[in-house]
Parts: sequence; structure tokens; C-alpha cells
Amino acid sequence: MSNPDLEIARAAKLRPIGEIAAKLNIPDDAVEPYGRHKAKIGLDFISSLKDRKDGALVLVTGINPTPAGEGKTTTTVGLGDALNRIGKRAAICLREPSLGPSFGMKGGAAGGGYAQVVPMDQINLHFTGDFHAITSANNLLAAMIDNSIYWGNPLGIDARRISWRRCLDMNDRALRSIVGSLGGVANGFPREDGFDITVASEVMAVFCLASDLADLQGRLGRMIVAQKRDGTNVTAADVKADGAMSVLLKDAVAPNLVQTLEGSPALVHGGPFANIAHGCNSVMATRLGLKLADVVVTEAGFGADLGGEKFLDIKCRAAGLQPSCAVVVATVRALKMHGGIARNALGPENVEAVQRGTANLARHVENLRKFGLPVVVAVNHFTSDTAAEFEAIRAAMAAMGVEAISCTHWAHGGAGAEALAHAVMKRIDAGEAAYKPLYPLEMKLADKIRTIAREIYRASDISVPDAVARRLQAFEDAGFGNVPVCIAKTQYSFTSDATVMGAPTGHTIPVREVRLSAGAGFVVAICGDIMTMPGLPRVPAAETILLREDGEIEGLF
Repeated sequence: MSNPDLEIARAAKLRPIGEIAAKLNIPDDAVEPYGRHKAKIGLDFISSLKDRKDGALVLVTGINPTPAGEGKTTTTVGLGDALNRIGKRAAICLREPSLGPSFGMKGGAAGGGYAQVVPMDQINLHFTGDFHAITSANNLLAAMIDNSIYWGNPLGIDARRISWRRCLDMNDRALRSIVGSLGGVANGFPREDGFDITVASEVMAVFCLASDLADLQGRLGRMIVAQKRDGTNVTAADVKADGAMSVLLKDAVAPNLVQTLEGSPALVHGGPFANIAHGCNSVMATRLGLKLADVVVTEAGFGADLGGEKFLDIKCRAAGLQPSCAVVVATVRALKMHGGIARNALGPENVEAVQRGTANLARHVENLRKFGLPVVVAVNHFTSDTAAEFEAIRAAMAAMGVEAISCTHWAHGGAGAEALAHAVMKRIDAGEAAYKPLYPLEMKLADKIRTIAREIYRASDISVPDAVARRLQAFEDAGFGNVPVCIAKTQYSFTSDATVMGAPTGHTIPVREVRLSAGAGFVVAICGDIMTMPGLPRVPAAETILLREDGEIEGLF
């Protein structure tokens, strides 16, 4: 079975990575090649840029995702290419794909058509080893906690109150809850444990939010891993793991440079999921792009209600970023699904369904405006779209004072997104942005969760069990009240029920569990039945990924 994305990627003539670095005026001695077509950028060079003026920052986000597809990464790449085509020096900042969804639901995440980052297969697989380093650092800490208990427990750790979990960059539901250290005295003290997927690890969040190596080690050391019997916290620094963890991450923390099919520079670095973590690429990569480019185009995971909100409430606040514009990506097909049409009936024209589905798009536009950002809507064009269906979207957005632009970057590369690039530059040049977070840090933790639920999800309220409320109060009593909250929730709906599409109101968001990420600097609120270790679907993508006799990879899309 032919795959046009794969065929396009294989036909591409990639340029040496030094040529791509030169487009951002990165000197040769700051480029650390990983082969011919990918590299890391040296930390000494990055630190030398601290006094340079920043370029403009554009956030690309989307509607609630559907099986019909939206193309957020594809649009991010297309917009970056288009900005370069119209004479701007643009850089693209993306997250690294996780092996979990690559072999589970998605089969890759490097864009598509003529709007891809390459080398696609390497980016989607081991890339430069960053995720492996994060996994190793996470699990070294887990081993050192158990080792400390084994050798007399000098810290007085209560083995019943170990909160640090192991991780693996793969979907594996069997590891969600386990019992470890079985087999006798020599193997330690048996206890309940569990795994998260690597992208949900606090080490990933620390990695993505750290500003430099010193900040990285400081954040790692502050991570709370357990409690003593008297309720006091035990940190990674107490276990003396932070130094070794920093060593494991020393090379990984340098941003990765690759290219698009059109030769635009792309910094692909870090990658937590926005449904269970904060869902943005690394602060170091974004800041590097801002120092080197006129415009940086970055994406936040899943919809604007998850990745977009966390980008604005967590990442921008932590890093002092000032975004200039937001782009919301939608497709006619996805809006039909939000309008109540089944996936197998999306082909025929259905203007009424599109009109109903625009309620979901409108909700995201309204939400982003609450952060003080001008918004442009990018309609990622499919060949089955009709003029009348696009007109329904354009008219609905025009009524809100928002421009909706049909984009054909999948088929035409940057040329197909030039109108979008001009619209984005118009908002940037007008200086319309007045970024502000949704809530103040001084607000109580439960009220922050409630504010997001009401203002972003349009819920009537949240439900917080007594045990969760006591835990939130304990966080505040311990001095962790003035931090943002990171909502872990299904990406498919404004509710906690993945089957509820469109723009529902009046629902209740159940807060099942809360976790303190003291190193990352936020509290995670786990809502509904979302899992921090995903499972494989009935038919995983891994079943159709294979190596051909000529050594080429099939199915990784």
C-alpha cells in the first residue's frame, strides 16, 4: 500500500545540517552533528545569546482532536516554510515524537505531505537519544530510592509513601500497577509500584522547563519522591541522585536541529503529552529560536484547551515568554465529526454539520482571546472539502472578527500557507497581543483547577473528593500553593468523557487524583479516567511497521 507522506520524505534531497544552521547564523563550532542531517546546538553558544533581542512567538494549537485528523504539526511546518518564503527568518520549534503513539495509534509525528520535518524515520524513532536519557535518569532515581531503603533506610523513607514511579517510552497497560522486589530478601522489600510513559515523567517536565544546566540540576533535586513516617518530604537531592541524573541528561538537554522539506530550520526538542503533562517543546529550544529568528512558530499538544492553556499558563509564565499570535488549526472533516457525523460518512458535502461543528472551533478561539492573544484560524484543506463548507467556517469566524484561511501546505508546501503567513504577520506587526495568564498564582490550588474548568472547559464546577482536597491543602501547607496547575484529562472533549464532542456546557469535571511536581513547578490534577501509562489499541500501528529487504522502513506514518 503506497504512502504519499513516506514517498515524499524519501524523495527529498536533504541539505547538510551545517547549511541549515547557517540560515540562523549558528557558527560551525556550535553545531554538534549527529550524522549528516541532524545536530545538537552547543550550550556555550546558547548562553552567549542571552542579551540578544527576541523575535516574535506564534503558538499553533487546534480544536479537540478527532479520528478525522486536524494536522497541527503539518500546519506548524507549513507556516514556518511560508514565513521563510515571504522573506522572514523563521524557525520552527516542535516536540519530539514518543515511541508510544508511534507504535500505538499514530505511527509517527513529523508532519505530512510537503510539510514535513526530516529525516522523518530518525525523528520518529531514537532520534538523538533524548527520550532514552530521560528514561534512564528517571529509573536511576527509582533504583536509588529502593537501594537506600535496602541498605538500612538512612533517610527514614516510609515505603508505603513512595510517590516516584518508573517510566518507559512505550504504551504498556500491564505496567500501570505492579508489585516489585519479589523473590526474597536479596531483592529488597516488596511494594506496590507502577510505570508512567516517559513523556509523563516529571523528569520530562523538568527537562522541558529548565533554562540551563544549573536550573536543570536544581529542579531535579527539588523533585519530591517519597515521604517519611512523620509526613515530611524526601527529595531526589536527599537521595543524592540529582548529580548523576544531570550527567545522564547533560548532552540531551542541548536542543536538536533538523530541517523541513524546504530547508527551514526546525528545533525539535522535548515532548510531554498535553493530555497528561504540559505538552510543549523545551524552553531552551524556544528561547534559542527566539534569539536567532524573526519569527518562531511552535506548537502545543492536542487542543487549545489542553496544550494551548498549559503553554500559556505554565510554559510562558515560567520562561517569561510573550507570544504574539495564536493559530487554531481545524479541518472540515473534523468539524463535521464535532457536528455529529460519523467517521465513515465524512465524504459528502454537509454544510449543516460543519456549521454545528464550528461551535467547538469558536470555543477555542474565545478561550485563547482570554489570554490576550489575537487569533487566526487555519483550515487544513482536504481534497474532499467543498467551497460551501469552507464558507460556513469563514462566515462563523468572521462573525467573531477572526480570519479563517484555507491552507494547502500538505499538497503545496510553504506556498500553500503563504496567505496564513501574511495574516499572522499582520497581527504581529499590529502589536495586538497583550498576553496575560488565566489565573494568578496566589489563587488557591482548587480554585485554579476550578477556574480552568469553568473558563476553558465551560464546566459548571469540579468535583473534589475529600482525600484529594486534603492533599491539595497539604501541598499548600508545605509551601507549594503558588504554582500553576497542569490538568490531565481526555483530549477529545471539553468534558472528562471522550465521547462528548462539540462545545458542551454545564458539566462537572471530576478530579480523581493530584500529584505535586515540585521540580517542574506545578501540581498535576488527574481528571476522569485518563491514564499516565497508555495502552495499545486493538490493532496497534506496530503490526504494520516493518523493515524491507532493502533496509527501508515501512508503516512509520
